[in-house]
Amino acid sequence: MSSHRSLRIAEAIREVVASAVLFDVSDPRIQAVTVLRVEVGHDLRNATVYVSVMGTEAERNLAMKGLRHATGFLQSRVAARLQIRFAPILAFKLDDAVKKSVEIGRLIDEAVAADKQPRGAAARLAVDDDDLDEDDEDEDDDLDEPPGSSARANL
Repeated sequence: MSSHRSLRIAEAIREVVASAVLFDVSDPRIQAVTVLRVEVGHDLRNATVYVSVMGTEAERNLAMKGLRHATGFLQSRVAARLQIRFAPILAFKLDDAVKKSVEIGRLIDEAVAADKQPRGAAARLAVDDDDLDEDDEDEDDDLDEPPGSSARANL
């Protein structure tokens, strides 16, 4: 279970890193990066920063390389802000939660569209069933006629 102190430190790290990525890091590789959350180790010496990067797979990989390259700069910013004995060592991980939520949203939209489609098809089937009922009535009329007088008997 996380202590109140570690939660406060994690939130402070998230704020510092997000602000630095947005305003201070001048590496052109680091674009469209969002800091989602930070998890701090129990001894407060390690911190895992979860980020989301919008773009293609190549752009994601490039942004992660840029973040790893800027780790020392970001750690110095965190150390200046936290003013604790040991500044945590930052590790960056790509979080696919946003990507997964977009994919789930797309699947839901497809399911809703597919759900609407069978209703229209069911209405068409109901109309076709009415046509079949009329044909059944014609067949019933054929049964009332004497053999040889129907059109089928002539074929």
